[in-house]
Amino acid sequence: MTTKVKIISIIIGVLIIIASLVFLLKSKFLFLAIGIAIIIIALPFLLSFLAKESKNKEKEELFLEFARNLVEAVKSGTPLSKAIVIVGNKEYGPLTEHTKKLSSQIELGISVRQAFQNFAQEVDNKIISRSIALILQADSSGGEISSILDAVVVSISQVEEIKKERSLGVYSLVIQGYIIFLIFLVVMVFVQVKFMPLIFNSFSTDLSGAATVAKTETSSILDGAFFILVLVQAFFTGLVVGKLGEGKVKAGIKHSAILLIIAFLFLAVSKILA
Repeated sequence: MTTKVKIISIIIGVLIIIASLVFLLKSKFLFLAIGIAIIIIALPFLLSFLAKESKNKEKEELFLEFARNLVEAVKSGTPLSKAIVIVGNKEYGPLTEHTKKLSSQIELGISVRQAFQNFAQEVDNKIISRSIALILQADSSGGEISSILDAVVVSISQVEEIKKERSLGVYSLVIQGYIIFLIFLVVMVFVQVKFMPLIFNSFSTDLSGAATVAKTETSSILDGAFFILVLVQAFFTGLVVGKLGEGKVKAGIKHSAILLIIAFLFLAVSKILA
């Protein structure tokens, strides 16, 4: 998402919040309206994060293709620097601008080591940076470059295969995580909407004014506590799901966002219907 879109979403969200506080201050729709405004503000940032993560994955796959092409060129007898120039000018999707810059730097006389280091820094991907570091380290030790590149290709391929196998293997666990959270959410809403009022009503059917105020305040505090508890549970459940599914806590941010939105909408609607 562009900065312009993010700014527009922030402005729209803030306007909705202000309008809600003006026109819906005493309405039971206030909570829902403010929540929707927050979602509007946060959505472009979330989509931008997801797009960046997707682009990173694509770059890893395309770097594997780039490395394979480089191996073939070197094995045919082409010097590494010349092979980089030839292979680097091909199309590699979002990686193209980096490979072409790498090729241009070699043509300008920059050393292969420095050009690769610049490439790794600009791409900013752990797997790619690790692979390039391995190539440079092995190259400086005087090894055969074609064998080194071959080993790197095999290593990257194995990493990608392991990621795919792990994702497929824990898919059911990810689904279970969502189902467990939804069950937890339904139980918590039932307790808040049905069970807690019964407890309050069982104490006394004829409360004094002060007691009624105290009851209302206590109810509001418990509503807030339930709300925070559910959101915290949604956030950390998402992180756990991400860790199980993709091996990275960072990958769980998208799951946390989905569960937070589900939890909020469920709570807001149940509060309106209660």
